[in-house]
Amino acid sequence: MTVFHFQNNQIRPAFWLAFFIMIAGLTISMAFSFKAVAQNSPEQISLEASTQLEEIQNAITVSEERRAQLRAEMEELEGDRNRQSAALIAAAQRVKLTEIEVDDIEKRLGILLESESRIVTRLENSDNEISSLLAALQRISKNPPPALIIDPSDALNSARSASLLTSILPELRQRAEIIVSDLNQLDATKNRVLEEKQQLSARYSSLLEEQLRIATLIEARKLGVVRVGADLATEEALAEQLASEATSLGELVDTLKQRIASISEAADAAQEAENLQGNQNIPALDADVVVAALANTDRVSPAFPFASAKGYLSAPAAGVVVMEFGANDGFGGVAQGTSILTRADARVVSPADGWVMYKGPYLNYGQIIIINPGNEHTILLAGLDKIDVDLGQFILLGEPVGTMGSRTIGQTITTSAGVSRPTLYIEFRKQDQALDPAPWWDRQSVQNPAQAQAQPQSE
Repeated sequence: MTVFHFQNNQIRPAFWLAFFIMIAGLTISMAFSFKAVAQNSPEQISLEASTQLEEIQNAITVSEERRAQLRAEMEELEGDRNRQSAALIAAAQRVKLTEIEVDDIEKRLGILLESESRIVTRLENSDNEISSLLAALQRISKNPPPALIIDPSDALNSARSASLLTSILPELRQRAEIIVSDLNQLDATKNRVLEEKQQLSARYSSLLEEQLRIATLIEARKLGVVRVGADLATEEALAEQLASEATSLGELVDTLKQRIASISEAADAAQEAENLQGNQNIPALDADVVVAALANTDRVSPAFPFASAKGYLSAPAAGVVVMEFGANDGFGGVAQGTSILTRADARVVSPADGWVMYKGPYLNYGQIIIINPGNEHTILLAGLDKIDVDLGQFILLGEPVGTMGSRTIGQTITTSAGVSRPTLYIEFRKQDQALDPAPWWDRQSVQNPAQAQAQPQSE
């Protein structure tokens, strides 16, 4: 019995058996793999990526048991304005931190979903090529060339087939290894997506609970406030009328002080606080002094002179600065304040201690709040959707004052970022001169676009 040798490779029946077992296994493995991948086309994944975050958020609810616990917590604070203020500030701080975490998770999740889409696209692009190659090999397997040990007379066909298969097999193996690597990467990416979704769901739950806590506290405080003098609704209506007639913020503030009792009283209180603090030689603050001063949530005047607060104020909302003070405002002038892109429905807090000089609509700014922090300064917050404070009210640094909407409100604060996300406009003034808010913030209050892009990204 004769056995032929070709290029030092001895062709035995065991070769064919092992080869076709390998081909069958590879075919079955790839068939299952592509079947799983084909269920989600790149177009479908792109479409799902734009809705998954919203679906996660909409699925979050606070259980009735937890709502009852929150109501019980709030009832314990009833009538205790000091503890209510402390709880409000703490909850608002947790909301801001959670909003930052949610933004970070959403960015990572978006990167992972894009990576998943790219991997699926690569696999589908390989599908047709590999399928054609497998089909050819399967045809050969149905009519294999003769084994030399059985039919030595057909040595030429056996040699040609063996040479062909020897050249195809390494290429097939290399491509299979690439596909297996992509499939493993896809599986790992899907697992990371699942982990990020779970974290996002947990943060959304915390955010919803803290928002509910704040809303409950604000309502409880409103029920406990007894206004003396003019009816609040009458004052608010008059204030809005004056705002519609004013040609500048300075004119509006001066008119409000003269025409509305509660605002006049607030201005007198600010002046009295300034007299007590002293306007001359205002000392610089250090971190310990600031912490100690802010710890007293029962205060009814600013914890420290506003003029000495640079570097210690908290930005009113978490977000990214999209327009800085002095930049081109898009209307032929320069920006008199800072614009921050926030999350939809983001919580807005007071950046400083002060009195509410105005709340309501103003020109093309949308809903605004004007705060008098003392030392002849005013702070404007514009672009809000809802306001939770009253005229003449003294508010603390970090205390919730309102919420943003789902998009930019007010033509005046429209930026190059568009209107699809809400924009908060912040303006500091001393008398009638605009000031750059940037030096007043603590270091981690706001992000500029460069810092946002420097966020660590998932691979």
